[in-house]
Amino acid sequence: MRRIALALSLLFPAPLTAHPHVFIDTGFELIFAPDGALTQVRVTWAYDDFYSLVILEELGMDPDGDGSLTPEEQAQLAGFDAQWIDGYNGDLDLRLGDQPLALSGPLEPTATTEAGRIVSTHLRAVTGGGVGAGAPLSLRPYDESYYTAYEVARPVTMSGRDDCLLERFEPDIDGQLAEMQQMLLRIDADADLEEMDIPLIGAEFATEIRVTCPGS
Repeated sequence: MRRIALALSLLFPAPLTAHPHVFIDTGFELIFAPDGALTQVRVTWAYDDFYSLVILEELGMDPDGDGSLTPEEQAQLAGFDAQWIDGYNGDLDLRLGDQPLALSGPLEPTATTEAGRIVSTHLRAVTGGGVGAGAPLSLRPYDESYYTAYEVARPVTMSGRDDCLLERFEPDIDGQLAEMQQMLLRIDADADLEEMDIPLIGAEFATEIRVTCPGS
């Protein structure tokens, strides 16, 4: 992900190079009901060292700098990233086939540190009833503005089923960067990029996790 950020900084002039600011390693637990329907997704976010340091300092935690939190500090930190504004999708696109699935806001938030990095989790319910077989499930974590860069570097697991195929599809990074370069070459050199409708690029760099269960 940092390679993408470096490449973008070479393509886009400031201040458009302000993306991304935050790097997150993410992982998922897909939770299935006894009838085989997907009912919940547990999300893990492991923040980069610098962002973790900033948050801990702002909250007055880990004053000795050993990268560990007391149980009281963990309880206080839990939910620091779960106060979402209306309309925020949690930077997670979940689909059944081509149809987007509605998810609840963050439930059961936790937070701790690992080697100085903040690692948080939250649970999201699949609203409108559990999702069973019928089409492959697709998960893509991304911030469409690319202010936050997500990498699926944590485990992706399933609970409640062991008969589903889990696949991972990486984005065509070089191809996307080449397209952006060509787009910029077509822009008038005197154009004000701040006023132009530069497309949001986060989805173009998103890893897809695809889950296919019997009957899908």
